[in-house]
Amino acid sequence: MEYVISVLLSGISVGGQYALIAIGYTLVYGILRLINFAHGDVFMVAGLMGIYLTATLPIPAALVLVVILTVVLGFTIERVAYKPLREAPRMSVMISAIGVSYLLQNTATYVTGGQPMTYPVIPFLSDTVNVAGTQTKWVVILTPFLVLALVVALSLLINRTKIGMAMRAVSKDFETSRLMGIKINSVISVTFIIGSALAAIGSILFFTNYPAITPTAGAMPGLKAFVAAVFGGIGSIPGAVIGAFLIGICETIIKGLPSSWDVSVFSDAFTFALLIVILVFKPQGLFVEAATDKV
Repeated sequence: MEYVISVLLSGISVGGQYALIAIGYTLVYGILRLINFAHGDVFMVAGLMGIYLTATLPIPAALVLVVILTVVLGFTIERVAYKPLREAPRMSVMISAIGVSYLLQNTATYVTGGQPMTYPVIPFLSDTVNVAGTQTKWVVILTPFLVLALVVALSLLINRTKIGMAMRAVSKDFETSRLMGIKINSVISVTFIIGSALAAIGSILFFTNYPAITPTAGAMPGLKAFVAAVFGGIGSIPGAVIGAFLIGICETIIKGLPSSWDVSVFSDAFTFALLIVILVFKPQGLFVEAATDKV
């Protein structure tokens, strides 16, 4: 029983961390119809900044600065790499996103020398707690609650504020929103800012659990978060969150199976096998809103 609780807690925690990255994917896609392939690397850069900043600043100040600098990075990427291509073919924007991804990875390799870096121990989050006889970290317990709180706050922002109304309008009809006087560039910038802030928070939670960071450390979590977004219906925030939790739980269950079965090596493959199944049987995702075509 203790083992089952441990696996479920770990799975829910990892799923919550994937969810924070997946929301960034689904927000950007909902407005720009763009898969921001650099998003996982923004997550990785946030982790590296956490290492360097905590070495020189008090940890609370360093973590706040990590979120701020990650937001600045996301905003800069949007303005430099995506805004000039607003009227370009979608493939051009996708290639630009891949270019930014490799630029961030290569820059991280240059700065770190390509050596694995160890994330600092965050007080309280890294402390252990006993849950039903199972020893686990506080970050594992707090992650799902923090994720749900952030999702509720984001839902209120989107549904109850003027900028949220503008985001919904742009996601429905880009050109008409522009003709109605909505400042498209501002809406897109806010979207990248929100996604980058969530990625920074996700990096703090994720690397507190898995402290080894390399220049490619954001690739696999980013891909899994993308699969979660597709699984739930890319463009749907609740769908992305549900998809992330399901992927996190299933991945942890596979890793936790008896070693004699020798199937833990397939934990990553399961995520992409799930993507293939979803694309074959439900290509729009499980929770995507029904589209209405006007004649």
